[in-house]
Amino acid sequence: MPVIHALRDGQFMLVGSAVLLAGGYTFYQIWRRHVASRGKPESKENVYETQRALNEYLLFHFGSPQELSLHITDPVSLQNFPQRCAQECIKYFSQQSGAPCRALDLGCAVGRASFELARVFQEVVGIDFSLSFVTACNQLKEQGKLPYNARTEGDLSTQHTAVVPKDIDRSRCFFRQGDACNLPADLGSFGCVLAGNLICRLPDPFVFFHRLPGLVAPGGILVITSPYTWLEEFTPKSLWLGGYEDDSGKEVLGFETMKRVFAPHFELLAEKNEPILIRETARKHQWTVAHMTIWRRGTY
Repeated sequence: MPVIHALRDGQFMLVGSAVLLAGGYTFYQIWRRHVASRGKPESKENVYETQRALNEYLLFHFGSPQELSLHITDPVSLQNFPQRCAQECIKYFSQQSGAPCRALDLGCAVGRASFELARVFQEVVGIDFSLSFVTACNQLKEQGKLPYNARTEGDLSTQHTAVVPKDIDRSRCFFRQGDACNLPADLGSFGCVLAGNLICRLPDPFVFFHRLPGLVAPGGILVITSPYTWLEEFTPKSLWLGGYEDDSGKEVLGFETMKRVFAPHFELLAEKNEPILIRETARKHQWTVAHMTIWRRGTY
């Protein structure tokens, strides 16, 4: 289900729960334009929708299988998606490669993958464009838990608490607000970079791709997930990685473009399909299959 958005009477609005699929960056272009036109974001603006999105993300990242769906029993879909992403990062990362034991989680949303990465990495930096998500990340870091509501029907909801597992050293995690197409120059390099469901919501994914060789240290790991849902409201069609026919009539696919762009710097290690189940209400869910690709940065 696509995100429906509008600017009405100077107020920023988001309608629908499909925001979940972009790890926080579905806010990207609309909010970016809003900030540019108003000078700075207003933290109290549109509190209801912001809180609703935050609640849904906390459920998506920290809810148990029973909380994530009251009626669906598919064991694979109910496995925590951010946790699965972190596990794949850890599986392919090797400290013997000489890459730094640092991880970068781009589009971290409310931080579950970042915290899971801290099981192995000495430092984890989580970056998201949404200030409310980054604030939630820092609250989880400081307190280890954060209450939220899960919508059941209409205005009805149940109360829950997002809890970071106690065996995770939360002090290893650092969260900041940022723009994936304009990342700070002082980030340094990382042994692992995770970009979860991010690339098809960027205004220019090629700008992001060209920054990656400087972010992933030689021998380091890059993990990207995407459902390849290209939409012109987020990315001009001329900058889509795929989903169109070229001048010769040949179909262009996002994964093929990634392989071409990454070829000078990255080796493809593995690819797999990862189901995502997102609860909107007790009886309404989104089911998506993200394509996960794992790459190793060359040592040349």
